[in-house]
Amino acid sequence: MLEIIVPKTEELWDPVHEIFLSTKETKLTLEHSLVSLKKWESKWKVPFLNNKQMTEDQLRDYVRCMTITQNVDPLVYYALTPENLKAIVEYMEDPMTATVINEKNLPKGKGGTGQKVITAEMIYYWMTALNIPPEYQKWHLNQLMTLIKVASIEQQPPKQMSKRDIMAQNKSLNAARRARMHSKG
Repeated sequence: MLEIIVPKTEELWDPVHEIFLSTKETKLTLEHSLVSLKKWESKWKVPFLNNKQMTEDQLRDYVRCMTITQNVDPLVYYALTPENLKAIVEYMEDPMTATVINEKNLPKGKGGTGQKVITAEMIYYWMTALNIPPEYQKWHLNQLMTLIKVASIEQQPPKQMSKRDIMAQNKSLNAARRARMHSKG
């Protein structure tokens, strides 16, 4: 959860009505979660996570979708300062976990290196397939994606060893046994 203060402003220009508008100082509480992602994608009809060219309006609207503060004046989103936006982007990029995942261990399409487009529905599918409870949709999105990756890795069958690896392991085990038993073979 992120809390930011959007300062009051009296300098918002409304080009349609050709007047200046003002907003009060507003404290916003934001959550970057699957719920926010779903709200945004249902409005814009494009994948959020793969969107490399998000417009200002789309970004502003995502901040609105992240907002859990009630009864916010819609003009407040036009009064966001560069500092507010920097704090929001840093919050969204924060992994929110100590878990580090080696991406090459992930199966394609499960948050791994596959080129699959990831949408809210895809994430809900992964949650269902991996038996992740629905209340986790309110977790920070990066935490949820890490949980999905961990669950996916843990559910993979163990990798089979190559013959070379098996022979090397057996050689090592035999050498350890010989040393322990003080034997030559």
